[in-house]
Amino acid sequence: MTTAPQPIQLWPADAPELIGTAPEDIPLLTPYLPGSASPTSAIVICPGGGYQRRADHEGEPVARWLNTLGVVAFVVDYRVAPHRHPAPLLDAQRAIRTVRANAETWNVDPQRVGVMGFSAGGHLAATAATQWDHGDPDYADPVARQGCRPDLVILCYPVISFLHASHVGSMTNLLGESPSLGERRAQSAELNVTPETPPVFLWHTAEDEAVDVENSLVIASALRRHGVPFALHVLPSGAHGLGLAEGHTEAGIWPDLCSGFLRRSGLAQE
Repeated sequence: MTTAPQPIQLWPADAPELIGTAPEDIPLLTPYLPGSASPTSAIVICPGGGYQRRADHEGEPVARWLNTLGVVAFVVDYRVAPHRHPAPLLDAQRAIRTVRANAETWNVDPQRVGVMGFSAGGHLAATAATQWDHGDPDYADPVARQGCRPDLVILCYPVISFLHASHVGSMTNLLGESPSLGERRAQSAELNVTPETPPVFLWHTAEDEAVDVENSLVIASALRRHGVPFALHVLPSGAHGLGLAEGHTEAGIWPDLCSGFLRRSGLAQE
């Protein structure tokens, strides 16, 4: 039976870049465990919300769906405005490290840990996929010793670029009112793709009026140039923020497309 343990704090003491001590300032990670008998894959989920909030429908329901595929899921409550970069990225990286550090406890294969994001959470997931490290074996903190490179990425109607078809709200909440061109370039995920970027599943709708489909197209182009495996699905209709898109005639096919990608990649049960 799937269980939802109480959230755990991502950082053992004050998180870096912390600017408050209210409950909403404390980064959390909530595990959703499918009860597999053998170590299975895991996916860290970053809900969207324009870096201003975290959308509930892109958290727990998505985790429950992943559980049906035999995947251990983790919803990360990363910091949002007034916190700015790099706080959300540090939280996402810490979440991936935490899953690997506790792999035995949660029955996770540490070499099959992915990250998934929606909208601005997609920007966060894409950033985690293109800005990562292998951890430091000299750290006293066992979590910090773990690498934070995800093994696979799922991007759902993601914010990607702060140069092309930018989602101004996400950019402002993350970087401030007037970020420099250098800051915008540094946090445009399509410019940080390398051959070491993990495989990516992308989906978007052509008529998304909040986050232009161009965001998915520019990172797909970068992935192709660097030889990174990816699947891109641009669906004809559907508004922004659909989550699992249950009942939607066209966009509702994306979970099946994604589950097929996960199976082919070895992260979901056959």
